[in-house]
Amino acid sequence: EVARGFKEVRVVSTENYGLSGAQNNAFPLSQGDYIQYLDADDLLAPDKIERQLAALRECDSRRILLSSPWAPFYYRVRHACFVRNSLWQDLSPVDWLSRAMRENLHMQNATWLVSRQLAKAAGPWDTRLHFDQDGEYFCRVVLASEGTRFVPRTGIYYRASGANSVSFIGNSDKKKDSLLLTMKLHIQYLRSLEDSERVRNACLAYIQTWYRNFYPERPDLMREAQQLAAMLGGRLEIPRLSWKYLWIQRLFGFVVAKRASQRWNHYKSSVMRSWDKALFRLEGGNLAVTPASFGTNSAV
Repeated sequence: EVARGFKEVRVVSTENYGLSGAQNNAFPLSQGDYIQYLDADDLLAPDKIERQLAALRECDSRRILLSSPWAPFYYRVRHACFVRNSLWQDLSPVDWLSRAMRENLHMQNATWLVSRQLAKAAGPWDTRLHFDQDGEYFCRVVLASEGTRFVPRTGIYYRASGANSVSFIGNSDKKKDSLLLTMKLHIQYLRSLEDSERVRNACLAYIQTWYRNFYPERPDLMREAQQLAAMLGGRLEIPRLSWKYLWIQRLFGFVVAKRASQRWNHYKSSVMRSWDKALFRLEGGNLAVTPASFGTNSAV
């Protein structure tokens, strides 16, 4: 209802076709030369798009993919902390994808500014997926690009929602099936650019990182993941839990320890979120974001 109050904003309501279906329905309705993806509960810096478009003037290419810093928050924006990682720089497609997979990194969706030409080259969102739909889509966008251009001193705030997020796997078999499919696609995309030892090692690290989501409840997906690893010249190790849960594992086994880890992380996130919400209300509930905000708690 708030959005409908702005005459420049067009609000379109459809049946619930899921994330990918919604994105595919919205794209033909958009009119600009550049696409900005933004979830309703995330925040853009006022100058984010302006700075990214200014950076384009230096390269004059519609196939450059623009990114920016990002930081998670619950309610109090000014306490968000921007922490640099190895993706926060200009990179070729193969370097970006191999680093992301080797180091288990990502860029939040709203950091990107995508030209219409590049979005068309990447193709539609994959409606088969129920997990990591955005990761698979932007993997194809990076693949179709001439490289990424990182624009500092601006960015976005991502509202962390923990176990309530669509990116939380939990015990969902549907999401686990989708995870394996998107892993296969990521590996296929990266190896289409370069099939070197460093790329295969990055793919192996990527599979190993996510293998714990299958182990030991889904032996069928475990077998497929091991086959993927063997195809790359490696073998997956039994997942390791944090030292904090080793005593539970010794007494009750891996499955119980894994569930304890998941529940503790869920509980901790819920407490932090509730505490931050209470402080947010005490401080007056101000969500304002200004360009100056990026000089605070920032590593950019």
